[in-house]
Amino acid sequence: MYDIMLLFLAGLLAGSMNALAGGGSFVSLPALISVGVPSVAANASSTLALFPGGMASSWVYRDGVRSVCGVDVVPIAIVTVMGGVAGSILLLLTPSRIFDGILPWLLLVATLMLAAGPRLSAQLQTQARPSVLAFATIQFFLGLYGGYFGGAVGLMMLAAWSALGGGDIKSLNPTRMVMVTAANAVAVVVFVLAGAIVWQECIAMTIGAVIGGWTGAHIGRRLPSSVVRVLTLAIAFLTTAVFFSRAYL
Repeated sequence: MYDIMLLFLAGLLAGSMNALAGGGSFVSLPALISVGVPSVAANASSTLALFPGGMASSWVYRDGVRSVCGVDVVPIAIVTVMGGVAGSILLLLTPSRIFDGILPWLLLVATLMLAAGPRLSAQLQTQARPSVLAFATIQFFLGLYGGYFGGAVGLMMLAAWSALGGGDIKSLNPTRMVMVTAANAVAVVVFVLAGAIVWQECIAMTIGAVIGGWTGAHIGRRLPSSVVRVLTLAIAFLTTAVFFSRAYL
């Protein structure tokens, strides 16, 4: 019962963080590992647990979804889904002991993007439109990363789109939420078909994440996310340090 309550609360916080500032996997993934789930199965289960919350947030943001860099939403979604399938299959082909060694570095990359993403995208922002092929290539690899791990992939999308002249971060956020959800959707299908989900732990976290995603999205439409971002960064740095210690000390 203690584990179930812990996972529910972790899902609640992770779903809210994803809706407000991203980085929910920094809570959900360590929570699953802490109750004894192997790292690859924990990553797959975390993706499924946070997916319904992402769907709830995407529904709230639906009116703001628009094209990016002159590319319509449907082509962006198709490329993102293709990347998500490739990333999820790649995860399943990665042995847990190897993923344990890779995971701290993935967390570090995600943490650095959480810290530098908004500032970096503002500095790199340009009005030059990329070619459709260049945009599709970048989006495919973003989808691949989302399917494989997904930590801070939403902020990576915002930074990349802003740098490519897609517009300001606030206007891009609804489309970002939908594309992250699209990448997660296909990853979830692959993980379920492959039997990679730990269901009992996942269900408790999913319930919390749905509640957190719905409420977080409504709060996010009215409240500046600066406080939530600071909390997210603190959790990200702490989680990264713990996993480096776990892997190498």
